Amino acid sequence: MDLELRYRAQQKVAQSILQAEQAFNRTFPKPRLRFQLRGKAAGKAYLQLNEIRLNPVLFSENPQAFIDEVIPHEVAHLITYQVYGRVRPHGVEWKGVMEAVFHIPARTTHSFAVDSVKGKTFEYQCQCTLYPLSIRRHNKVVRAQSSYRCQQCKQLLTFTGKQLS
Repeated sequence: MDLELRYRAQQKVAQSILQAEQAFNRTFPKPRLRFQLRGKAAGKAYLQLNEIRLNPVLFSENPQAFIDEVIPHEVAHLITYQVYGRVRPHGVEWKGVMEAVFHIPARTTHSFAVDSVKGKTFEYQCQCTLYPLSIRRHNKVVRAQSSYRCQQCKQLLTFTGKQLS
């Protein structure tokens, strides 16, 4: 990943921590920042590790949105945990940090295009429709660890034999 983007991300984490320190009138440990998140998630905060992981592909494709929203979103999770302890992930405490401290709307999901990070999917069917199942769910079916049912007709989903992507 681009070194400038890494630097900008680290600067944004430091700036967000500084904002939180000023708002709460206390210090916070600087979190570790890693760029190794896979899949469709943009970022993830690991509370006990004081670590933030970012999806490098989505970050490269949406750098400004990551700087403006994703990084503060994940820092807010860490700050919330350190101030309030274990609370709902996107509860009132987290929303307060996002809006009152970072002055950012408290959105819980991103709307990035995920075609570049979408994993393999497999076609399953019931009586009424076709479903794409992720490779993780498909493998659980293959190993007889899980089964899935249609939400409408309640029939067990069965593999059609087609890999979609």
